Amino acid sequence: METKIRWGIVGPGKIARKFVSDLLLVEDADVSAVASRSLERAQAFAKEYNVAHIFGSYEELFQSGTVDVVYIATPHNHHKELTVKALENGIGVLCEKPIGINRAEVAAQVNASKRNNAFLMEAMWSRFNPTIQKVKKMVGEGAIGDLKYMYADFAFYALDRDEDSRLLNPNLASGTLLDIGIYPIFLSYLLLGMPEEILATSKFHKNGTEIQTSMIFDYSDAQAVLYSGFTSRSRMEAEISGTKGQLYLNPRWHEADGYTMVKEGETTEVSLPLNGIGYYYEIKEVHKCLKANKIESDLWSHQNSMDLSALLDKVRKKCGVRFPFET
Repeated sequence: METKIRWGIVGPGKIARKFVSDLLLVEDADVSAVASRSLERAQAFAKEYNVAHIFGSYEELFQSGTVDVVYIATPHNHHKELTVKALENGIGVLCEKPIGINRAEVAAQVNASKRNNAFLMEAMWSRFNPTIQKVKKMVGEGAIGDLKYMYADFAFYALDRDEDSRLLNPNLASGTLLDIGIYPIFLSYLLLGMPEEILATSKFHKNGTEIQTSMIFDYSDAQAVLYSGFTSRSRMEAEISGTKGQLYLNPRWHEADGYTMVKEGETTEVSLPLNGIGYYYEIKEVHKCLKANKIESDLWSHQNSMDLSALLDKVRKKCGVRFPFET
């Protein structure tokens, strides 16, 4: 591999632009190529970020030999197919969350990674956030005693969006769960593991899109209350409560820049400013893994992605959330 790691951008939309703004902060990263089903969109992106290689199809990029790793930022329903194709060409993949629509898709992606000895990681960027890493360490060390209760939400108003948009079009795997509900579910999984039981209920748009979901993850000696919604805004402050204290992740908690600890009558505020928007940290992890010739991250492994997708599947089943293209 060359000194600089060559990145390809698959799907040059809004999220890809945010990602590249952080990619440019990483010294050993090179934005080498961009691909879109619309050559014009790829050309516009390339001009904006001075990208050398431009492709009007994803397959052309995968076969071009111009990249070491790709960032897949297409709508959810294309993640599995594009990930597998990239891996089959020996290209590493950082795929935007959710890595797959369901656990079966994620298993196929993981198998392709192993079969082709190519790196694969879900872009669960919050896992690499310095505040979340610090809080996980503190919880593990017993800083707030035994963890008994957790609350996390993610909500914003989206019912004014076009029904053909990614958020509201069922054919694009729309709804809150896969797009934003994945974050509260992730935090509960990260801190408490796999629940013994899940309680959940959803509200739906007239076109069938799930637009509001409340969940309780029940553990042997703890509970997590989780929520995602497009029907209104929320504070997005996560609470992590133990027998000896509480931790609060600054809003918006999934991209927190610090936390507050309340213990024994004392309140301590800790600031941990982000480098860039926050994607910087997952990019550094990808580079670390690629340089070590690893096919998965220790911090967010293939198994972690499969577990997370299994939890999403269970919530969807409880709530009756299905997409038209699912058999």
